[in-house]
Amino acid sequence: MSTLPLAGIRVLDLSTVLAAPVTATFLGDFGAEVIKVEEPGTGDFTRGTAAGTRSPYWAQEARNKKSITLDLRTEAGRRIARKLIPHFDVVITNYRPPTLKRWGLDAETLHELSPHTVLVYVTGYGLTGPYSDRGSFDRIASAFAGLTYVTGDEDRPPVRSGYSTIDYMAAYLGAFSVVTALYHRDTADGGGQVIDLALYEAGFRASEDALTTYATTGRVRERLGNRNPQIVPASDFTTRDGRRVSIHAGTDALFGRFATVMGRPELAESPRYATRAARAEHAGDLYATIADWTAGLDADDVTKLLSAAGIPASPLMSIADIAEDPHYRERGTLVTVEDPDFGELPMVSPLPRMSTTPGSIRSTGPALGAHNAEVYRGVLGLGPDELAALAADGVI
Repeated sequence: MSTLPLAGIRVLDLSTVLAAPVTATFLGDFGAEVIKVEEPGTGDFTRGTAAGTRSPYWAQEARNKKSITLDLRTEAGRRIARKLIPHFDVVITNYRPPTLKRWGLDAETLHELSPHTVLVYVTGYGLTGPYSDRGSFDRIASAFAGLTYVTGDEDRPPVRSGYSTIDYMAAYLGAFSVVTALYHRDTADGGGQVIDLALYEAGFRASEDALTTYATTGRVRERLGNRNPQIVPASDFTTRDGRRVSIHAGTDALFGRFATVMGRPELAESPRYATRAARAEHAGDLYATIADWTAGLDADDVTKLLSAAGIPASPLMSIADIAEDPHYRERGTLVTVEDPDFGELPMVSPLPRMSTTPGSIRSTGPALGAHNAEVYRGVLGLGPDELAALAADGVI
């Protein structure tokens, strides 16, 4: 295997749930040495409901990490953290700004302590602004970013995404920012810097043209269910076997092919449907026609017919569907790894795919405190007696 691209980069993960630690996971997937700091006795939230255990979720999201325990609520623990930080290229945290200030882990203190370190603060509302003291999670960030408001059917209350979408979007932004900052540090002698990433900003960046449209026309983006009023047909439909299939044939060329596949080529020539604007005006009638067609076929048949004609389509996939899908397996989007507790465990592979320096899963989420001796002795030079005393005091 070729050398991983981030080999030699050392990351201190001083965070919990979820965007910040996943940022560290993404870096670890591509070779960074990631040291995860956890609370003694209980460990990270994603370990599971019982203290110190290993959940399948932990096995995936703490992969390629080493675990040390340290109680940051104690002054002794915070002193150790500050001793560790200069030994790291990257420090990632997500505590609220008031907590960071109280613990002496704020950006100003740490940048002065270790000017070469890239300091990543993934907080709910950022380090500045009138809401900076507030806490947040994915659900709250989605609400504040405007994502929840536009999600769902127009005649029903909004709903959030079924997954923690903003957490993972923020993690990718965080990882991108780290690599950018390291490049600047190491190629331009720029030193370390502070990365201030608010959780909601990842969702807001995905808001397409909502802001510019509102600024120029006053129109507020509202919920539209599965449909796009400007691109028709593009929606989801029920099939004969009771499944749902998503179809996008919104361009004139695609709709011409779609009409042929449905056995209704005349639709593409009709003034009511020949252009995108015309289809948008008569969307209701057209969608009724498509619904009748899909109702006579199974979801897999619809997908195969349309895909063969070059029309994008897919069944709505559950995780059970995905686990058995040959494309996910053969492409390597999911891989199976050996875990000490769960045996052969499928999980999401390191993404994106890189031809020369692909990511790898070298270990699954570690046992709580498994690397205390390695890190505290190897990095800080603490002896066995010192480690024993810290453990007896509950500091590690």
